[in-house]
Amino acid sequence: MNQKKSDPNNKTVAENRKARFSYEVLDTVEAGLALTGTEVKSLRQGQANIQESYASVEGGEIWLINSYVPEYLQANRFNHEPRRRRKLLLNKREMARLAQSVEREGMTMVPLKIYFNDKGRAKLLLAVAKGKKLHDKRETEKQRDWNREKGRLLKERG
Repeated sequence: MNQKKSDPNNKTVAENRKARFSYEVLDTVEAGLALTGTEVKSLRQGQANIQESYASVEGGEIWLINSYVPEYLQANRFNHEPRRRRKLLLNKREMARLAQSVEREGMTMVPLKIYFNDKGRAKLLLAVAKGKKLHDKRETEKQRDWNREKGRLLKERG
């Protein structure tokens, strides 16, 4: 495939890299986002942040809370609220499964990344995750350091 780097499709807008360190990801779901026009334009500029955001089940629907999409500068009075709650678009079966795992098994829904799919639609990769304990985080860090060191040693030896 011959795709350009400036292609607006298949572009990661925001990524929550800390989530994989703080949580043990058990399952992922691709969800659509209910956005306004100015939010989409702002996302295309690639300035969103989902570091401290999470998803929650309220009234039979799933909402993305505390995600930051900056205002679109050219939109004047029709602009959006940067930290507003955004509805996630999932089918009923997926919503029920996610809500059940959160309520019954004590897991959380953490957004991993926002991106544009092949059709140019904004999507959210949502993970069902369990929080890691401190010793698990240390183990992850040790493993990462060892892999980095192993790569260096192999590179030196040839």
